[in-house]
Amino acid sequence: MENSKKKIPLILALIPFVVMIVAMTFVIIVYDGAPHIPILLGAIVAAFIAWLCGYSWSDLEHYIYQGITKVLPAVIILIFVGLIISAWVGGGIVTTMIYYGLEIITPSFFLVAMLVICAVVTLMIGSSWSTIGTIGVAGMGIGLSMGIPPAMIVGAIVSGAFFGDKMSPLSDTTVLASGIAGTTLSEHIKHMLYTTVPAFIIALIVYLVMGMKFAGNSINAQNIDAVMESLQANFVISPWLLLIPLAVIFLVFKKVPALPALTVGIILGFLAEILIQGGSIGDAVNALQEGYHIETGNDTVNDLLNQGGLESMLYTVSLAVVAMIFGGLMEGTGMLMAIVEQILKLARTARSLCATTVVSSFLTNVFTAEQYISIIIPGRMYAQSFKDKNLHPKNLSRALEDGGTITSALVPWSTDAVFVASTLGVGAVAYAPYAVLNYCVPVISIIFSLVGFSIVYRKRGTSEETNN
Repeated sequence: MENSKKKIPLILALIPFVVMIVAMTFVIIVYDGAPHIPILLGAIVAAFIAWLCGYSWSDLEHYIYQGITKVLPAVIILIFVGLIISAWVGGGIVTTMIYYGLEIITPSFFLVAMLVICAVVTLMIGSSWSTIGTIGVAGMGIGLSMGIPPAMIVGAIVSGAFFGDKMSPLSDTTVLASGIAGTTLSEHIKHMLYTTVPAFIIALIVYLVMGMKFAGNSINAQNIDAVMESLQANFVISPWLLLIPLAVIFLVFKKVPALPALTVGIILGFLAEILIQGGSIGDAVNALQEGYHIETGNDTVNDLLNQGGLESMLYTVSLAVVAMIFGGLMEGTGMLMAIVEQILKLARTARSLCATTVVSSFLTNVFTAEQYISIIIPGRMYAQSFKDKNLHPKNLSRALEDGGTITSALVPWSTDAVFVASTLGVGAVAYAPYAVLNYCVPVISIIFSLVGFSIVYRKRGTSEETNN
């Protein structure tokens, strides 16, 4: 059967993606629907083309299951994040963070504060999803109470969270990229500073300028006071409750895996809901399943707190599985490889190879909707080319993260973007223009690659070599 399989040409490999994009345009933009069916349609077209080229159904099943297997760790994290949101809202942890945030953070510096806080927290714990599901949820509450548009708030949260995810030595994508490229973790992180720090500075400046228009009279102080009074009336607000998120951060910082650390956070939040907030065991258990629900008399507070729960993540879980059905077929049948190979023909020089890798990683995100695949496939594809051009492997690892890790949240149907939309209530199309760091990094990386800045060779003596 292996000999009956034909190599799928580029023109056929592009058809499933084109079908998916056209269908998604109609379903999402015209009919305001979900992306699941367009992605499944693309997968069906990919499977049909592969069958015509000699692949059996058992082959295709294997590729589908292989793709779904890759997303299972993310699915488990999704479920636990849904649980921790409901536990922390019910336990008063989120409300405490919102309350003190409203007291401390001024509207004009709110976006800057969210960028920095989310970056620092994710640097410490290595998980952008955990940061978005906890600090991000509280940040949305604070920002909305200040009258800041939700898309701007999410843009700042995503920028900070993905900065940390990209630069943290505890992040799985950081470890994966360095391992795929064959460089050390420390070399990889140091080399990313060239592209990531300038983007972070640009984001700081942009958010500072954007925040200025929310200073002074543009904010309704009465609205903020009403939110704080409603929080006090319905919850026990105490700085001691902040020890719970600090405990989770400490555990992850001590290299406790994410799932056990999140489990501790869920248990502590559950206990706080019963012992501190006075809730019943039955209500606390139901909240973990269905999400936390409360009627405070203040619509703003209701919108902020009625969320979380395992069921709130089922939309994202189903999309992650559907996306990986498509991604698994595209990768397993070689259609993705056919597209990447054509892109590789454009990389004739060392500089263009680095830039091409950034673009390829982004396109892999678009095709497969999965951050990890955007690192693995281009990493495998281009590793030999980097060796042939005598480039240090840290150039490859940086390009993979600049084009893959950081851009995943900008692709509306990716697992990262759908997680953000499910958790914070704002879609990628709306927040992407404000996720400044996420699109500045790949742009800066491509520019630096093409001009030869920070390109490092294995041997000295070439005009393009730059010392770190």
